[in-house]
Amino acid sequence: MSVSDHKPARPVPRHRPRGRHSDPQAQATLNLLLGEAPLQRDRLLEYLHAIQDRFGAISKSQLYTLASRLGISQAEVWDVASFYAHFDLVEDRHLPEQKPLKVRVCTNPSCALAGAESLWKALGDRPQPGVQFERSPCMGLCTTAPAVQVGHHSLPSARVDSVQAAIDARDDHARLPPALYLEGYRASGGYRLLERCRNREMSAQQVMDELERAGLRGLGGAGFPAARKWQTVRQQPSPRYLVINADEGEPGTCKDRHYLESDPHRMLEGALIAAWVIDAERCYLYLRDEYPAIRLLLQQEISALEQAELIAPGYIELRRGAGAYICGEESALIESLEGKRGFPRQRPPFVAERGLFNRPTLVNNVETLYRVREILEHGGQWFSDLGRRGQQGLLSFSVSGRVQSPGVKQAPAGITLNELVEEHCGGMLPGHRLLAYLPGGASGGILPARLADLPLGFGTLQAHGCFIGSAAVLVLSDQDDLRALVCNLAHFFREESCGQCSPCRLGTDRLLRLVAQSRWDSALIEELGELMLDSSICGLGQAACNPALSLIRYFPELLATQGGAQ
Repeated sequence: MSVSDHKPARPVPRHRPRGRHSDPQAQATLNLLLGEAPLQRDRLLEYLHAIQDRFGAISKSQLYTLASRLGISQAEVWDVASFYAHFDLVEDRHLPEQKPLKVRVCTNPSCALAGAESLWKALGDRPQPGVQFERSPCMGLCTTAPAVQVGHHSLPSARVDSVQAAIDARDDHARLPPALYLEGYRASGGYRLLERCRNREMSAQQVMDELERAGLRGLGGAGFPAARKWQTVRQQPSPRYLVINADEGEPGTCKDRHYLESDPHRMLEGALIAAWVIDAERCYLYLRDEYPAIRLLLQQEISALEQAELIAPGYIELRRGAGAYICGEESALIESLEGKRGFPRQRPPFVAERGLFNRPTLVNNVETLYRVREILEHGGQWFSDLGRRGQQGLLSFSVSGRVQSPGVKQAPAGITLNELVEEHCGGMLPGHRLLAYLPGGASGGILPARLADLPLGFGTLQAHGCFIGSAAVLVLSDQDDLRALVCNLAHFFREESCGQCSPCRLGTDRLLRLVAQSRWDSALIEELGELMLDSSICGLGQAACNPALSLIRYFPELLATQGGAQ
């Protein structure tokens, strides 16, 4: 018999396909939680939240079953679920029989100054069955620090006894904030501007002209001119989308929380006007998961808008973040909306090449949209003239730290730190002398007290190695340890790096190890900062070294006192 006549043996048939498989119980559980209708790939995070909320963790069997129902690989689902901090992935045998009570303690700078580390230690010294303690990044309660969340119940100005009382009572439910609801908002003239736009009493170009005249910028940190952004998206072919970025995560930033808790419809009206200008097919509102009470409020008020027939059912879709600071960057946010890891893209989102949003997409943050109504009611020139020292309009400063009256302060762009503290915050705390301040959150750098008369605005601080960003101002005194603060921020950046690019993934880890040394290698830190600035994909890696570089630049005597700089 020749070789060509040889017939290979028939493979033995497999009873089951390759790979891991879910069990019938996991399938039945997911059917109850998610229904039996076909699932949407872009809603993967919502499905993961449903499982996490129900069980307090997500088992491998549940992930495998979810992958099967979505028609995607198990690796893809695992990849997404493991990226976000608010999903706890466990082996099937470790899935808790009873959902644990999760207690998150914020230990970022504003809370650290208010005693968060002592609170964390005191809570950790009393382990309790069924209670899971975790350190947490910023919760947006910076002006009432320290902050703790017991389940979905946020506790401002937390103390050991108040946290323990909530634990003992299993008081873990979010409270609906006392906001201006739809009826009250309409009674004060709300949505009349939207109706004027829809009735063609104003043109889209007139709206954009007023925003241009006002000098309105994106107020999430980047500061890109709003009118130019709207115009760019409007000129793209339809269909178009609007995305509301409510994922403020910069440590010290709480302005979006303030506006959403008090007057959510002002932001929603601004969003609907923006959607009308660009003729958006649909709106997505991406809300950080640290704001469960605001989620309840927005669900209620979006439903009220539908019932009032101001929007069609489903026109605004509320989506939950899952504990990833990087998703505040708009291209990473879009990736997350598509049910993926929050990896930043290297091009603007409205020319994205792939995914659900392979269409023109306008992304604006909460405060930018919140400003639209007052600008259109009073005129762009009125808003522009409110600024000082060549700056335009108002900014919302999230002020925390060593001041007598912390909070969200609406003040003219271009105001100085000294003016902000004295005119809006009641001055410094008794016994504290201004030492330094962070003008733009964790990534905005640190300025010394001798530069407290610089105008706080867009483009005014770059020459000093800093920027305004989201206008999160942390005021520090002569009683604060700046090196400990820099270590805290470096730890934050290492934990929140998405890991996509090597300069940031490796650089943030190297930075933390360098600033944790008793003797700083200043030349090496400066070299690392330059490398990360030049080669990181997004702003996180580009700005991560700013606090350390500021200390080297402005406080060499401090480094010399505490071990010296090489």
